[in-house]
Amino acid sequence: MLNDPRSHGLWEKTAGEPPATAPLQGAVSADVVIVGGGYTGLSSALHLAEAGSKVVLLEAKEIGFGGAGRNVGLINAGMWVMPDDLPGVLGPVHGERLLELLGNAPKLVTELIDKHGIACELERKGTLHCAVGADGLKEIEARAAQWSARGAPVTLLDAAETAKRIGSDAYTGSLLDMRAGTLQPLSYARGLAHAAVKAEVAIHTSSPVIATERNGSRWTVKTESGDVSADWIIVATDAYSTGPFEQVRNEQVYLPYFNFATVPLGHNLRQSILPGREGVWDTKDILSSFRMDQAGRLVFGSVGALRNTGLAVHKGWAKRALKRLFPDIGDVAFECEWYGQIGMTDNALPRFHKFAPNVIGFSGYNGRGIAPGTVFGRTLAEHILGRLPEADLPLPLTSPTEPSFRALKEIWYEAGAQVAHFADARF
Repeated sequence: MLNDPRSHGLWEKTAGEPPATAPLQGAVSADVVIVGGGYTGLSSALHLAEAGSKVVLLEAKEIGFGGAGRNVGLINAGMWVMPDDLPGVLGPVHGERLLELLGNAPKLVTELIDKHGIACELERKGTLHCAVGADGLKEIEARAAQWSARGAPVTLLDAAETAKRIGSDAYTGSLLDMRAGTLQPLSYARGLAHAAVKAEVAIHTSSPVIATERNGSRWTVKTESGDVSADWIIVATDAYSTGPFEQVRNEQVYLPYFNFATVPLGHNLRQSILPGREGVWDTKDILSSFRMDQAGRLVFGSVGALRNTGLAVHKGWAKRALKRLFPDIGDVAFECEWYGQIGMTDNALPRFHKFAPNVIGFSGYNGRGIAPGTVFGRTLAEHILGRLPEADLPLPLTSPTEPSFRALKEIWYEAGAQVAHFADARF
């Protein structure tokens, strides 16, 4: 997007067309104005419009410009935090609510895809969280036990079964989660946008918000060429927030993440590497992920930014790591390369903020944007529609707070990933 081939890579190359949109011009009125055209904003808009609300959505760049168009495409359930630890972090009420909501969040994603006929390469084959070494195996054993105790359809697989499903003997085991799956993330975002437009949402791209102003009981949200008057504002900009809501970005530490997409693999390789088409990520601190698209491209990623010296370092590491995982793949060519920024909160959990009366938003998805973004969008809609009181929301109300040494941490994460990938050809 915006003439940058490393911003959205394969996803922009293969995504369906977005709906026709234009910048906001002049003054308009709505019940709700949504700032941000990613999963949360689009899901909120769609659910509100289907309930009869008049909705205007303002996107600073293009639909799916932020994390929604750059991520790996894994539809994960839950968060990074262990299930049994969540009630201790958020308290028993909000902890259990969040577990229930996010544990079932992939189901909402697939329901919306089915309902609106969204063509986004959906695979309902689950994900494999793969154990690296003995410590990794202990981690996934604990996750398996904790999710199983809550009735989740997860299965702990041994090394032999994991190797059969992946096509590599690199792992000591894996956790198969059948709630999860994969999709083409930008196609999904654009599909939600088409559904929202069909429901009569007015979407305006290239319309960054420059100011907000309270006028009696209503809000005025201003862009360079227009303004929207509304009762409610939904802030759905998350880690890519700028302008009046930059505090949302500043609450999160950027963790860069890149992906390389191979050329379509030959028939034999496609039959041996991920023959069941699960999505994969591992238990390393500097994790790796991989999945197949429907054309047979292997999408392989890890922590790091493809800029400056990082481009050569991470590309070299990716080629070596793929050969170690899948020796038969040889010196495979990469068709696309891209990266984005994951917004990490200090406790690896999302936030609910009320920035002012009737100005609300969820943020801080910590690399789990597809399912949480979708279900939090619906949650915001239900709250505005009066169906879900604030006391019943899945997260407590908090104020945005910038973490200590944020800028230094971001430099360290980007540089540290380069050092690790330069020094270590393993995965």
